[in-house]
Amino acid sequence: MFEDKWLLWKLKNGSSDALCRIYKKYKNNMLALAVALSNNKTVAEDIVHDCFVSFAKLATGLQLRNSLKSYLLTSIANRVRNSGRDRIKSALDVEDMEIAGPASNQPERLAMSNERAGKINSALTQLPYEQQEVIILHFQSGLTFKEIAESQSVSVNTIQSRYRYGLDKLRSILDGEV
Repeated sequence: MFEDKWLLWKLKNGSSDALCRIYKKYKNNMLALAVALSNNKTVAEDIVHDCFVSFAKLATGLQLRNSLKSYLLTSIANRVRNSGRDRIKSALDVEDMEIAGPASNQPERLAMSNERAGKINSALTQLPYEQQEVIILHFQSGLTFKEIAESQSVSVNTIQSRYRYGLDKLRSILDGEV
């Protein structure tokens, strides 16, 4: 947190090195979230770059209420949400996604891991977008319910309900496939 404040201060004072360090520090988190929310790596990469360019332009006047990580990830979530939910869902291509998991050079383990990840991804896309977003922001990006609630301007109880309902629906979808 202190490093982020220091980097932001340096950026506001014209340091391009600080911008580069912020990008390197958070680009993987931003890309992972964008891929998870958009289900399309190409769209996700565009969204990350667009968000970071916007961040760089606005950084000099930026006043953060939360952490820099929370700000950047919220920007990604908002950009995905605004880019057209229907267009993104229809462009779903599970084969294009990078599957996160333990590296394995055993083909059968890799195939099982890819199949499992594909089922989870497919089940996630069946959830209402608000539930998808909360689950992904909490699990993959590590944001707390309070941070998610503040970024979406809703109560923590609403976020917790979306999370709980989303997990319940995921369980029922995945139990039906087993």
